[in-house]
Amino acid sequence: MTQTLPRLEIPARLQQLRQLLQEKGLDGFLVPSADEHLNEYLPNHRKRRQWITGFTGSAGDALVGRDKAWLLVDPRYHEQAEQEVDLSLFTLIKSGLPDQPSLMEIIEALGSGFRLGVDPFTVSVATYRQLKTHTQAGGVLLIPTSENLVDRVRQGSVPGSEASEEVSKPFTQPIYAVPISLSGATIAEKLSQVRQHMQQKRVGLLPLTKLDQVAWLFNLRGSDIPYNPVFRAYGLVSAQKTALFTDVERLTPEAQLSLQEAGVEVLPYDSYAEHLPLWARSDAPVGLDAKHTTQGTQDLLQDVACRELDHPVEALKAIKNPVELEQMRQANRKASRAKIRTLAWIDRQIQQGIPVSEADVAATMERHYREEGQWRGLSFNTIAGAGPNSSIIHYGTPNPDKLLQVGELFLLDSGSQYEGGTTDDTRTVWIGQGTADPVHQLRYTEVLKAHIQCARQIFPPDTYGASLDGITRSSLWHAGLDYGHGTGHGVGAFLNVHEGPNGIHRRANTALKVGMITSIEPGYYLPGWGGIRVENLYEVVAMPEPEGWMGFRSLTWIPFDCRLIDWGRLDRAQTDWIHRYHQQVYELHHATLEAEEAAWLKQACGLNLS
Repeated sequence: MTQTLPRLEIPARLQQLRQLLQEKGLDGFLVPSADEHLNEYLPNHRKRRQWITGFTGSAGDALVGRDKAWLLVDPRYHEQAEQEVDLSLFTLIKSGLPDQPSLMEIIEALGSGFRLGVDPFTVSVATYRQLKTHTQAGGVLLIPTSENLVDRVRQGSVPGSEASEEVSKPFTQPIYAVPISLSGATIAEKLSQVRQHMQQKRVGLLPLTKLDQVAWLFNLRGSDIPYNPVFRAYGLVSAQKTALFTDVERLTPEAQLSLQEAGVEVLPYDSYAEHLPLWARSDAPVGLDAKHTTQGTQDLLQDVACRELDHPVEALKAIKNPVELEQMRQANRKASRAKIRTLAWIDRQIQQGIPVSEADVAATMERHYREEGQWRGLSFNTIAGAGPNSSIIHYGTPNPDKLLQVGELFLLDSGSQYEGGTTDDTRTVWIGQGTADPVHQLRYTEVLKAHIQCARQIFPPDTYGASLDGITRSSLWHAGLDYGHGTGHGVGAFLNVHEGPNGIHRRANTALKVGMITSIEPGYYLPGWGGIRVENLYEVVAMPEPEGWMGFRSLTWIPFDCRLIDWGRLDRAQTDWIHRYHQQVYELHHATLEAEEAAWLKQACGLNLS
């Protein structure tokens, strides 16, 4: 993989951070991947863990001591971290494996009297509580810092360090309004819903610290965070008033008008820390979600009554209204057509003997997305993994030198932000003509069966995603196969591609409800051999019977690769599901494609139409 950060710079950065630890009387410093808004994707100046380790994945935490450092990554990043990180500088902890310690176990074993620093604005309240429990158990002293030590090193304030332009680079892109034709509800209507929840939970003030919460509630979007149409901001909602804290000068006239009409006070971003305790003293108790609020925000509320709750905005934005659902359907049809065109292009290039690289595919994919119109950008960095690279679950650096080879797998996981809708889908294809070899067919077919098993499942009220995760994996387990990531995640409506609280994974404890959107994406990965993932987005819909039961309806319409299917391993219901799905794919797209692309689609869907 292409290195984002030259490894030669990392030892100097570690040395500078350790020098600062000594000056501050600390023995170590925790560097989580999140920022003050608990973002998954970060602006460049907040990529602290990446800057100090060289690891570019979107999740993973670092712990730097005076003479030792650790990097912890989950199974999605085991292979990637090995390639990106200098293992002579960091002990790589592959979380999820039986012989690997957790972050809390490492912290507990640091030794009595060890002084561990942490920026409270980079960890949630829930995580900070865990840190307190485990540091106390091990006699470790947890020291909240008033500044982030990695930032200080990057700013060049430590002798021997060089200032980074990224640290102080201001946000400049406009913050714009989303019309009701895309949002389906006004700001006032959403505020009314939020206040109803606040009244039920008996709280008088609700802070909003997550950027997608703010963007959804105020019907605003921006481009401060790569791939997510959000902007830096905080929000406060009380029974009588509402405030948005952001860069006032960046609001478009339409955005300013919409906020004014809804009675929202707009204040400077940096004044949030000043206003929160003032509002809290008059409007307490304050409702705090321990999972979605930073400890830094909690620390601003000393001596103020707080009441814990699940953040109402998380639940409200997860259930899409009819307008949002229709926008998501339209966006995903566009993205599906763009991927069909890209897959057809790949086959043509290979058949004509024209070399195709991973980077070529990523560029072609983006071009086809853009040609669909109303395109706002990618929803994440395109994963285009050829051959062995397809086993790297979040392989986000398509290589211009890595060519697609006949007889290998190619995994293309990509998505887009369109005005009104967010997309995410994955297809794994066989490079070359004819069917794949039996081993590739067996593994692909088992992954596809797992996908179908989840997609066809109906379920009663109060079903959690954890149950569906086990149902999805069951047939794979019978074949001795598994995957080291969740089966599915929630998706925002023209918002974050990874959205809670719903999901389909082992720890998913939110009941699925009609109007939620989730991915279904089982896989299989073997380093050195390759990887398989089959992903569609689905909306949760009501079933006609039994009463109250639910099921899934696809938002993604892209053919599966029949060259990789061993039809003999499928039962009649699974075969019929694929044929019906392919018939719908063809009917939905063929009239909108060029003749050559439509012919490719007809063959790819296995349809013998006149």
